[in-house]
Amino acid sequence: MTALSDFPITKKWPAKHPERLQLYSLPTPNGIKVSAMLEETGVPYEPHKVDFGTNDQLTPEFLSLNPNNKIPAIIDPDGPGGKPLALWESGAILIYLAEKTGKLIPSDPGEKYQAIQWVMWQMGGFGPMTGQLGFFHKFAGREYEDRRPFERYRDEVKRLLNVLDQQLEGRAYIMGDQFTIADITSWPWARNINGFYEAADVVGYHDFKNVVRWVDTCLARPASQKAINIPARD
Repeated sequence: MTALSDFPITKKWPAKHPERLQLYSLPTPNGIKVSAMLEETGVPYEPHKVDFGTNDQLTPEFLSLNPNNKIPAIIDPDGPGGKPLALWESGAILIYLAEKTGKLIPSDPGEKYQAIQWVMWQMGGFGPMTGQLGFFHKFAGREYEDRRPFERYRDEVKRLLNVLDQQLEGRAYIMGDQFTIADITSWPWARNINGFYEAADVVGYHDFKNVVRWVDTCLARPASQKAINIPARD
């Protein structure tokens, strides 16, 4: 596809600013990650709300962009070689935007891949396990008589919080003094434990002092404050 208008998703979510990066998202932890990255880097973008309440993520237009029917997804009209690039999976989008802008990723090759490893840590562990904890603690899973699933995810989230807490010992951010994609990928999920999932007490969230301090520091950033409401839920 050579133009933004070639993408079927633009029929459902028309672009008012076709020269800007198009963001299809919702302010969930994964969505916030990309909104925060865009706000931090200053890349011009246009957000479009994908409403789970009306199953927007299952429409043919959205599936034409992301067959995995998850948010966030983007189309960058100015992708590699000046051609439009469609991309989904929040971790891939963060790495792409970091490399596109040269921001929020270490310039040292070794440190760069260490930052990426923390993105993978969140994508493969911290995010999915925290999401399962939320399901079994706050939503339908709480009705299950068998408590083993809840206990499994509770204990794994506690373990992962401990891993993160140890990494943050003596460091302002995951990579040290530099705020990077390693932080952006994880703070929205840690925030959810103490917020939307109401699970702070069950995992001893406030015992992880380094994590608590780090989340507060990340959340205080102006870009983070904007990102938690992008796209607006109305």
